[in-house]
Amino acid sequence: MRAARLIKMVLLLQTRRAMTGAELAAELEVSERTVSRDVLALSEAGVPVYADRGRSGGYRLVGGYRTRLTGIARGEAEALFLSGVPRALREMGLADAASAARLKVSAALLPELSDAHRSAAQRFHLDAPGWWQPPQEPPPHLPALADGVWDDRVVRMRYRRREAEVGGTSRAARPRGREVEPYGLVLKAGVWYLAARVRESGDLRVYRADRVSGVEETGQRFVRDEEFDLPAFWEERSAAFARSILRDKVVLRLTPAGTRRLRYVTDARAAEEALTTAEDPGTAEETEETGEETGAEEETGDGERHGGTGGRVTVVLAVESLDVAHTQLLALGPECEVLEPPALRARFAEAARRMAAHYGPGADAGAPSDHR
Repeated sequence: MRAARLIKMVLLLQTRRAMTGAELAAELEVSERTVSRDVLALSEAGVPVYADRGRSGGYRLVGGYRTRLTGIARGEAEALFLSGVPRALREMGLADAASAARLKVSAALLPELSDAHRSAAQRFHLDAPGWWQPPQEPPPHLPALADGVWDDRVVRMRYRRREAEVGGTSRAARPRGREVEPYGLVLKAGVWYLAARVRESGDLRVYRADRVSGVEETGQRFVRDEEFDLPAFWEERSAAFARSILRDKVVLRLTPAGTRRLRYVTDARAAEEALTTAEDPGTAEETEETGEETGAEEETGDGERHGGTGGRVTVVLAVESLDVAHTQLLALGPECEVLEPPALRARFAEAARRMAAHYGPGADAGAPSDHR
């Protein structure tokens, strides 16, 4: 432990030229007295550490001394590629390895490039969670899963599916647990997922890390499929999952403004598919039937172009449920007309009636409203 600390002290002084005892103590997480003892030990070992006395004094290396102890270990090199994702490093237990790797790289750089890591950190940052999501505690077994991923080690895992536990001691579980080959970890919108191959079936599956209730090492290693592509696998599975939850369909008639806004209030992929296969009702037929002029839009104070019967399209949209569709599509207001199913159209008609009661001619802003 002390040897690693001494090496880190030399690398710090090599990178930053001069540091006070307090600065070194903070970086090494020790007391200033320990720093003094470590400096003495380095001097006795032949490392030319010089102490400047006085208020502005500190420690520095004499004569441009440079150590060659900059070899990066495999784990440090792997962590270095994730150094732009500090939260991910902390949650997987790799923050120390990444810090050591960055320090070694800095020490190996030319003097004029020694501040490269600080320069990059000041300019780029990745904030993975979505907006308005409070910080979540990392999954308790994430470090163990990460160890299995890094070292290609088979683990025995217990996993909860809602109320039931798979691989544990519940009635539907197998007592010995489920052995998996952890292939990769994905951080999606602040949630960790594990991509793993089930040893019994050979299937590649995705598990939420926060539903893992236990991880045990088996002492076995697995041979990783070199053709496995984690980003491609995740893209395919996430798209399949998004499609699987869209179990219902609704038919809508959209104005041009509604067409533009649809992807922002519903599933983006479903909206794109619906608009790609949209049917144009035909402006000529619409004009003949309604007697209204088509192709015209009215511009309101919000800068959007609304209204008109022209340019409207009919789409079939996949939705999670009619309740979800009702909530989402209300955001489109008059730019969306629900045609099918009749039950959802009736709910929108009722919502329109209640809105008219609030805002129609003669409505009293102070009068009680109907909250049925």
